[in-house]
Amino acid sequence: MLKPGDPAPPFDLPCAFDGKLSHLSLDGIRSEMVVLFFYPRDFSFICPTEVVGFHKAQPAFKTEHTSIVGVSADDAESHRRWAVELGGVSYPLLADAGGRLARAYGVFDDKEQVAMRATFVLDRARTVAYCVASPINVGRSVSETLRIVRAIRTGRLCPADWEPGAEFGPADHKF
Repeated sequence: MLKPGDPAPPFDLPCAFDGKLSHLSLDGIRSEMVVLFFYPRDFSFICPTEVVGFHKAQPAFKTEHTSIVGVSADDAESHRRWAVELGGVSYPLLADAGGRLARAYGVFDDKEQVAMRATFVLDRARTVAYCVASPINVGRSVSETLRIVRAIRTGRLCPADWEPGAEFGPADHKF
C-alpha cells in the first residue's frame, strides 16, 4: 500500500458521473486536494453506506477545496445504474476494470478479486498525504476523512481528535 509522501499513480479511466458515462483523469482534477476512495463492489451491503455518506458530505469537502472520487472494479455502466438506485451520487465513480489502479495503489485483494476498502488523500502536488485501509467488512468513517482533510489543510500540528477551532501544537516542532 502506498504511504504518505509517495507520488499518486495517475489514472485516466471510464466513470459514471451525473447520470452519464464519461472519462476522468487525475490530471483533469483541479481541486487543491483529492479524496480517492476504493471500495469492493457496487450493489453490496456496506459500500452504499460509504458512497452515500461521501455524497452527503460533499458540500463540506467542496468548502475544503477537495474533490471526491470513488473507485471499484465494476464497470462504468454498473456505476451509473447503481448511482441512480442510490438517488444520485455527486462525484465520479471510476471503473477500474481488472483492478489496475487498485494494484498501483497497493490495495487490490487478489483472493476476493476486488479493491480493499482504502482511502487516500492526495495533496495539490498529487502526493499521498494520508492513507488508511479498513477490513473489508467494516465501513470507513466519512466524518474522520473530512477531519483529516481539514487538519492537513492547516499545515499545522494537529493533536489527536483535533477539530477546527481547537488549539494547534507548537509552531517550533516538527511532530
